[in-house]
Amino acid sequence: MTRITRRSALAALAGLALSGCASKPRVVLYCSQDREFALGILDDFSKESGLEVTPKYDTEAKKSVGNYVEIVAEKGRPRCDVFWNNEVLNTIRLHRLGLLEAYDSPKALPYPEWARGEGDAWHAFAGRARVLIVNTKLLAEDERPKGLLDLTQRRYKDRVVMAVPEFGTTATQAACLFEVLGTAKAKDFYQRLNANGVQLAPGNKQVAEWVGQGVTIRGKAAAVGVTDTDDAMSEVRAGRDVAVVFPDAGANEGRMGTLFIPNTVMIVKGCPNPDGARKLVDFLLSESVEARLAEGPSAQIPLNPQVKAELPPQIEAGRRAKPMLVDWAKAADLWDQSQEFLVKEFA
Repeated sequence: MTRITRRSALAALAGLALSGCASKPRVVLYCSQDREFALGILDDFSKESGLEVTPKYDTEAKKSVGNYVEIVAEKGRPRCDVFWNNEVLNTIRLHRLGLLEAYDSPKALPYPEWARGEGDAWHAFAGRARVLIVNTKLLAEDERPKGLLDLTQRRYKDRVVMAVPEFGTTATQAACLFEVLGTAKAKDFYQRLNANGVQLAPGNKQVAEWVGQGVTIRGKAAAVGVTDTDDAMSEVRAGRDVAVVFPDAGANEGRMGTLFIPNTVMIVKGCPNPDGARKLVDFLLSESVEARLAEGPSAQIPLNPQVKAELPPQIEAGRRAKPMLVDWAKAADLWDQSQEFLVKEFA
């Protein structure tokens, strides 16, 4: 065989190998849920469906926003089939940009009406709460804040931690507060919080860890943080001396209460594998997945009333909390305004 012939043969074999890989059915998933909570679920889907899942995870520091930016940038030639978002406002923003494909999933039927996006463009499932994690060695029970606005009190100066407010559920919470409190009062809250020496962590996970470990900042130990239930529960399970507080859980007036944020799942318009995308959406909305997210380390609260799951006592208490009464669509309208303010305030 001549040298040219050998090269041609090798090239042909390489082409066959690549075409074999390309032809293997797969679903591309952009995922803002934590990798450790999603991976086993995706493995089960692959075993059940025969479809390979190729996930692309957000970094902890850019949760939900990073994948949102990618999907917008790729709108002319989508690479993503399904987006599993860990919140809802950027999902609404994607829908308004016309980047989502409507899908009336049969698995969504038992869910409450509000959990179905306009025109079935997206579906909500498995909620988490924005909570306060408190170091019980540093704050006695009668010293602990009961609501978000309490964090501006002088007793908590330099002792409060929150994640950088440009990303993830911290950004979602800010937009929701702009909607619920009104722009002026929400700005005043964040200005007072900043003046009170709030510390910024890279993400919600680090918020929980800093409080659980009582990390010293500006000469004072981190005593209370604003985080998500799943990150707070990680510290509980690690045996840290912490308590979980559902802020404004007993609010009697107005729309304030504990903010509950659902996961959302959606199909990207013009995606490479729409059939596989629908199968993955159905799987994520199934009772078994919500039960697994509830009873696993993430302790996420099922939205499907047919799901019977046993939640940890720290999370079960949240079911009695008054929820923050948010108009999600109006909060999405306020996203850019809240972000512009927060970037300047905490620069």
